[in-house]
Amino acid sequence: MKLDVINLDGGKGGSIELPDDIFGIEDIRGDILQRCVTWQLAKRRAGTHKVQVRNEVSRTSKKMYKQKGTGGARHGSRRAAQFVGGARAHGPVVRSHAFDLPKKVRALALRHALSSKVRDGSLIVVDNVTLTDPKTAALRERLGKIGITHALFIAGVEVDNNFKLAARNIPNVDVLPNAGLNVYDVLRRRTLVLTKDAVQAIQARFQPEEAA
Repeated sequence: MKLDVINLDGGKGGSIELPDDIFGIEDIRGDILQRCVTWQLAKRRAGTHKVQVRNEVSRTSKKMYKQKGTGGARHGSRRAAQFVGGARAHGPVVRSHAFDLPKKVRALALRHALSSKVRDGSLIVVDNVTLTDPKTAALRERLGKIGITHALFIAGVEVDNNFKLAARNIPNVDVLPNAGLNVYDVLRRRTLVLTKDAVQAIQARFQPEEAA
């Protein structure tokens, strides 16, 4: 499929051919997208939540009262969970929340995420994202003219420093290099903006898989 290329000023910059096997999938699999997003979010969880278990609570080890004859339950420690100041039963411990997701499923999810943006008319291809000055107000005005208010920019091998500085103070606008392209960030922003270099990098990213 062909898509028009524009520049940041709204002018035309020709057209580009997008491969149908990456950008032209019609039947979008929501279940695959959900699996990949869950995998990404699970990986980023710190897993440092922790409570004191029974052997970590600092309380006396003396028996509370005699075993029999009190008419009450037979307790032997104030560290038990049912007492104020005692341990917490079955609380969270430090662990990793990450789980495995096959590489082919991750690649397929990215294809479906990119295709969903094309199907929704939310994919824009620009010639480049370079600025002469890192001016946030000027960039916001230029983006407003082409209707970009909630977007992810995939800027190329490296992000232009002036563009990165100008965009970082604009709400709901993210800028990533080619290597940072991922399903979660594509889906969380309304519009996906790719440079021509980014399109070529995406095609190259899937070539080894197709060759294999």
